Amino acid sequence: MKNHISHLFAIILTVLTSCSKNNAEVGPEYDNDPMELYFPEIGTTPWETISPEQLNWNEGNLPDLYDYLEAKNSKGFIILKNGRIVVEKYFNGHSQNNNWTWYSAGKTLVSSTVGIAQEEGLLSITNKSSDYLGNNWSSLTTEKQDLITVKDHLSMSTGLKDYIGQTLKWICTAPLCFEYEADAGSRWAYHQGAFTALKDIVTSATETNFNEYFYAKIRDKIGMNGFWHEETLLTLYTSDTRSMARWGLLIQNEGVWDTETIISKDYFHAMTNTSQEINKSYGYLWWLNGKESYIGTTSQTVIQGSLIPSAPADMFAALGADDQKIYVVPSQDLVVVRCGDSAEEMQLGLSSFDNELWKKINAVIE
Repeated sequence: MKNHISHLFAIILTVLTSCSKNNAEVGPEYDNDPMELYFPEIGTTPWETISPEQLNWNEGNLPDLYDYLEAKNSKGFIILKNGRIVVEKYFNGHSQNNNWTWYSAGKTLVSSTVGIAQEEGLLSITNKSSDYLGNNWSSLTTEKQDLITVKDHLSMSTGLKDYIGQTLKWICTAPLCFEYEADAGSRWAYHQGAFTALKDIVTSATETNFNEYFYAKIRDKIGMNGFWHEETLLTLYTSDTRSMARWGLLIQNEGVWDTETIISKDYFHAMTNTSQEINKSYGYLWWLNGKESYIGTTSQTVIQGSLIPSAPADMFAALGADDQKIYVVPSQDLVVVRCGDSAEEMQLGLSSFDNELWKKINAVIE
């Protein structure tokens, strides 16, 4: 009888061990110091996890967070702590392997690509845009056009007429759509066409296709998947949710992936700090929390107060239409990703969803 019991115990132990190994293919739980920064390997699926319990988070509030995300049309949601997955959840028919379009959250990929080209000596963001786009890229006089630098495209301060409410002109990059509104640097306006011109600037400066340059310098080096694709006049990035998390992790570590510097330290700090004095909550295509005021995407009104009051003050974010979100919180070693359909009304970047979502997140992590 004892032999039978021993044999049965051995079978159970074997099964449990096998299950543990199978789970490890998805993401082995981390047992060591949670403060040690982790980077998932390139070209592999496994990604280390750490449980909310190990971090002393309030797990009891997770169901409320999940219910809120699902009700607000979310598709994918990830929270990283020091690079490890604490929360990974998919909703409304989405899965880990499904791709989704980042919309304007992908602008942050472009700003970093510009910085890499500068680090390689191929361009300077203080040079006038016409050095790379030619003398006839806009309908401005030569005098006014020469005031616009690459940095003005990065900081949305070109002074070009923004055509809010006139979608085709707003995203158009033909010279006739680039009209004078104010001197460069004197007015802030969220301008899709002026942003899109940055890809042409990189293409000209590097003498290679922007997409290929980005894939080689960023995507492939940090193990992202995804691709740039044309939609009307916009070029948008599409990938799975984990690729968005990889991008956030690179930014959390100030542009360094494991031991390789992808984005120079000087450019990184310029990119993630106030880029001009008109919209203090905007860097180089990154949104910045905790500043004294901000301007939204469809108005010239300066709104007093922090961008997302319920989020940590040092957080910066990639924000895209239909509530695509990549939040990076250096002080808490956190990256939070949300992709999906619009939570409420269609918004280009910031929405009321940001503040409400952070209330739900805070209930879990505090």
